[in-house]
Amino acid sequence: MAFLILVIGDLHIPDRALDIPAKFKKLLSPGKIAQTLCLGNLTDRTTYDYLRSISPDLKLVRGRMDVEAASLPLTQVVTHGSVRIGFLEGFTLVSDEPDVLLAEANRLDVDVLCWSGGTHRFECFEYMDKFFVNPGSATGAFTADWAGKGDGEGNEVVPSFCLMDVQGISLTLYVYQLRKGENGAENVAVEKVTYTKPVEPTGSS
Repeated sequence: MAFLILVIGDLHIPDRALDIPAKFKKLLSPGKIAQTLCLGNLTDRTTYDYLRSISPDLKLVRGRMDVEAASLPLTQVVTHGSVRIGFLEGFTLVSDEPDVLLAEANRLDVDVLCWSGGTHRFECFEYMDKFFVNPGSATGAFTADWAGKGDGEGNEVVPSFCLMDVQGISLTLYVYQLRKGENGAENVAVEKVTYTKPVEPTGSS
């Protein structure tokens, strides 16, 4: 059985969203997830208990709205196989420019950096041999600078979360997004992205 890692963040329940979408909860049944990395803004006890029910191995970092959880660390690092994964909410970073994220990945000495930065939009890219993942908002919560249900740029937030499967030096990222069709029906779309940690060649002398 694969060791699946759930990467989730920007929940903002009940302030900006009512709950994790039911179609997501159906996928996140107990027994499937070995570890959860929560990137902050877990603002209610009920959702905390729900995440613990999915996987007791729940790793948390502090988000900008976690005002009652000041003791939580700003960053954490976990290791799976040969891959080191760092995660943070990102409100302590000056921006989410690739060079800023790369500097943070180097500071944490990680191969993969998960951050949210309050954008509430899924994003992933490879840069300078490292892999960067923003899982977006699992609830589709609006951002702080948007009065409606949007991302601050006039776009509706698409609820999303990620699952990671690490095997040795290889990581497979599964991205789940709740998208609306032309008829208004919601369906879960899944994408797969792969990353392989570079291995330095051992040259013969």
